[in-house]
Amino acid sequence: MSGHSKWHKVRQFKGAIDAKRAASFTRLAREITVAAREKGSDPDMNTRLRAAITRAKEASMPKDNIERAITRGAGGGEEGEIETLTYEAYAPGGTALIIECLTDNRNRTASDVKHMLTKNGATLAASGAVTYLFDHVGVVRIPEKVAQANPLSPEVELALIDSGATDIQNDEGAIEIHCDPKDLAQVADATAQASLEADTVEFQWIPQTLIETNEEIGMAVAGLIEKLEENDDVSRVFCNLA
Repeated sequence: MSGHSKWHKVRQFKGAIDAKRAASFTRLAREITVAAREKGSDPDMNTRLRAAITRAKEASMPKDNIERAITRGAGGGEEGEIETLTYEAYAPGGTALIIECLTDNRNRTASDVKHMLTKNGATLAASGAVTYLFDHVGVVRIPEKVAQANPLSPEVELALIDSGATDIQNDEGAIEIHCDPKDLAQVADATAQASLEADTVEFQWIPQTLIETNEEIGMAVAGLIEKLEENDDVSRVFCNLA
């Protein structure tokens, strides 16, 4: 869940944990496939792909799965085409949701998302009805262990700004760099040149204003987001809930 506070639900059964881990592998594989399709299958030349592979390895995704996902993105393999879908919705309390999906079956995904929204008191919104409440930005994130090993110097900060960085934040020890979406690739390249290996290179929807709600509505929205994120086709959910 992105752009809001998180409620964490304890998983007591190994089966539930394994199911969630498998769903994570599905998402990670699709992210790798899309990154390879858009910018090429060479991680050394594709910062987004390199970051997706890093996340997959950190999640203990098998090497064969990673390689198959890259091959699929490069046009190999027999699986269907992966496409990106974005849905906009209003959840309880007037909170706004942007739901990003990576899927090989558009009809299945549309049906699943609409069903989950309706079942949990949310409504699908027309295109553009929600996105105006958010800023679409490029985000490069340097994990804490890398940031600690290579502290930002004034020279590196200046190089990042020259490459297009508009905001550099300390996020609990990690470094998060924001930029205009069109500058994402060159900002990611600048971090790599400074020996700052990113674990995230992606576009995000950042809410312009956060909405305060009571606990009941907040938990309802959090529950909806959790259900959405458990779906294999849903890659990310952005929300303006405080």
